[in-house]
Order: sequence, then structure tokens, then C-alpha cells
Amino acid sequence: MSLLFTDFNSWQAHCSSTNEPLFQPVLAYEIEQKGRTEEQIWTGLQRAYDVMRDAVHTGLTQDMTSRSGMVNNGAKKIAASPITVLSPEFKNLITRALGAKEVNSCMGRVVAAPTAGASGILPGVLVTLQNIHKLEDRQILEGLLVAAGIALIIEQNASLAGAVGGCQAETGSAAAMGAGAIVYCLGGSVSETFAAVAITIQCMLGLICDPVAGLVEVPCVVRNASAAAIAFSSAQIAIAGVNPVIPVDQCVAALGEVGESMETRYKETALGGLANTPRGREIEKMVLVQDVQILPDEDGE
Repeated sequence: MSLLFTDFNSWQAHCSSTNEPLFQPVLAYEIEQKGRTEEQIWTGLQRAYDVMRDAVHTGLTQDMTSRSGMVNNGAKKIAASPITVLSPEFKNLITRALGAKEVNSCMGRVVAAPTAGASGILPGVLVTLQNIHKLEDRQILEGLLVAAGIALIIEQNASLAGAVGGCQAETGSAAAMGAGAIVYCLGGSVSETFAAVAITIQCMLGLICDPVAGLVEVPCVVRNASAAAIAFSSAQIAIAGVNPVIPVDQCVAALGEVGESMETRYKETALGGLANTPRGREIEKMVLVQDVQILPDEDGE
């Protein structure tokens, strides 16, 4: 097994013929690719999930002010807001995803899942899922393997990078990973799990990557929160048996096609979108001036 699967159809066919759960072939792939034992893989997954939970906790308890000042303890402000627009569970999801991403923007320890720019989505999704449904860590770790398999297929057929496919490829892929993990962890079928991926991609398709001042802060942080919300809504739609109509592999192909046709200024170059607004350019100038260091000449003057 030099490569897992090139598409979701093959993954589903394999599990159908072997009666293996979705995570099992991904586990076998990890063992082969990394040359580790099964126990070592589970240990590594537990370590990754512990870092995710720590990021959620850090984002909600410590000072999260980035060097640029654009990130300024947003998660804690939402948690403390006296006006509640959402249900308590939904509000917790938003604060957790936002807080974990703020840790990344403030140079904290995160898990790139699949990228650092999308590093708040899976932590927010999985911690909230576990909290609501009282799941054991082992179930969450199996969900992480399913999420990894989803990312591998998207990477082969489209992209996971904002610089290649726009934000749809980055936060979109992370949301798809989260939606699939939710459905799997709650006992959904393989078809429902992959439907969640398809629906998520449909919701995220076309999203550009336009970081203000070239920093992965605005609008990246708030997009992590909204992507986590889309992951939950897509999972709910899919596990109810709603047909996404467009098969998941065709959704991934569309993701790749849109990414290829997207103009360069909308792919993490800070040349278009929010980065090219008057305020965005003002912030860019301030950040550049702030980061300039005057070095002494050779005479030390």
C-alpha cells in the first residue's frame, strides 16, 4: 500500500468488501509510511489531540495579542459577551475554534491540520463534539484518522494550500475533515460520512485567500470559526440522510478546478480581496514599518 486511495469511491469500496471501519486502512497506511507500530501511531495521535485541546485551553485563558495587534483576545471576548446570539454549545464551538487559531497567530503550539492557517478548525470541532456527546478519546482518535484520509485524497486531487487553491483549499479542507470526523464518530455510515465532506466542499467552494498585510490573521482567524460552524451544519445535514447530489469525488474535482482558475492575487499573495482594501493597505504599511530593524554598519555606528 504505497498510496492509500486516490478517491473516496475506492476507499468506500475497500471498506465495503473488507468490512473494515473507515479508519482502519488509514491506520495501515500510517504504519507502513512511517515505519512505526500500531501502538506508536495511536500514541502519536493522542499527542496531537492533546496539543489541540491545549490550544483551545490556551486561546481561552492566556493573552492572545499578536505582534500586529490585529488579533486581540477575540475568543475570550466572545466567551464573556453578555449578549448570546447562539446556543451555549454553538457559542462554545465558535470560541474554541477561534481561540485555537489565535494561538497560531500568536506563535503558540498548534497542530497543522491540514495547515497552520486552518489549525483552529479541527480542535474546535473535535473538542466540542467530545464535550457534547461525552465521547472517549479513542473515538476522537479514530475520527482523526478518518480526517487524515479525507485530507490525503483532497491533496491528491485538488490542494490543501491557500497559496495553490485559495482559502477554499485550506479552511475548506479542514472543515471537510471535521465534518467527516463528526459523522464517523457519531456512528454515521460511510456514505453519510462522505456526504458530509461533499456538502462542506459545496459550502466552501470559491473562498479566496486574502490575508491582510500577508499575515495569517485577518480574515483567517474568524474564518476558522465560521468553517467549524459549517463542519457541524454539514455533518448534521449528512447524518440526516440528505443527498448532496454531486458525489464527493466530483466535489473534490471542482475544488481543484476552481483553485486552478483562481487568479494569483486571490491565493495568499495579499494582492487582492480584503488585503487590497484601503484599510488593509494602511495596516500593511504599519506592519512593515513596525518590523523594520535598523542594523549597525560595519563600523558599529
